[in-house]
Amino acid sequence: MPIVVDIDVMLARRKMSVGELAERVGITPANLAVLKNGRAKAVRFTTLAALCDVLKCQPGDLLRWEAEDVAGG
Repeated sequence: MPIVVDIDVMLARRKMSVGELAERVGITPANLAVLKNGRAKAVRFTTLAALCDVLKCQPGDLLRWEAEDVAGG
């Protein structure tokens, strides 16, 4: 998937655990793990806004686009 989630980077910068972030955002640690590991198919803007509020960052600090490698020739 070309969208990469960098929640781990922000957690490390803020010295915050996944459990603490989940509690402060108001989602379950399991749902945060799904998002953090790039397995989520969607994210609500309210959740993204809450993540940015708690982590004091911009959406672009959490999400980025990477081109997919296209094999073949």
